[in-house]
Amino acid sequence: MNTTPHYPPGTVRALLDTEHVSDATREALQRRLAAGTEPYQTQFFEPEAYALLEAVCARLLHQPNAPANVIDVARCVDERLALGHADGWRYDALPPDREAYRLALGGLRQTAQAQYGRDFLQLTPAEQDAVLQAVQAGTASGAIWQELNGPLFFEELLAETISLYYSHPLAQEEIGYVGMADLPAWTRIGLNDREEREPQATTQPTQ
Repeated sequence: MNTTPHYPPGTVRALLDTEHVSDATREALQRRLAAGTEPYQTQFFEPEAYALLEAVCARLLHQPNAPANVIDVARCVDERLALGHADGWRYDALPPDREAYRLALGGLRQTAQAQYGRDFLQLTPAEQDAVLQAVQAGTASGAIWQELNGPLFFEELLAETISLYYSHPLAQEEIGYVGMADLPAWTRIGLNDREEREPQATTQPTQ
């Protein structure tokens, strides 16, 4: 039996109300926490496309506490695209993000139909994974993937979803990250030398 590090729940959230966190950082992280408690109306994607994006994000990022305390990565993508914001970079072989996402979601539908004769949302988790793996490998069926570079889009999608996930306080609690609590400066910088505000990891068994 293996063991994995485990951090007490609430560690990051408790720090948000302390002098260790700047006002701007506190506001941003509290906004991310609040977003998960409110109903969301899609802004960029049509409801059917948004449901597909949610399913894709669920396959890319396993959230052990879902549906409780779920981090809504799809919502963050939808909000960004609605505002017309970029995430800082893209391959010149890909179209702008809005077009790329729309094409890719259509491509996933085509691949699901070609491989299994059903919509992506009707596939089993294993079948959904197989479709995504085909996109990643550049072997996905469907005319859209002749227009859109599947492996490059998959790379950007994976990078964005992971970045969004670990920018959320609940994900930071999973790994014991308290880097946002940087006021005052870090003084204990030796190997295994912890600040008092850093959580102490315990271990729990895994299968």
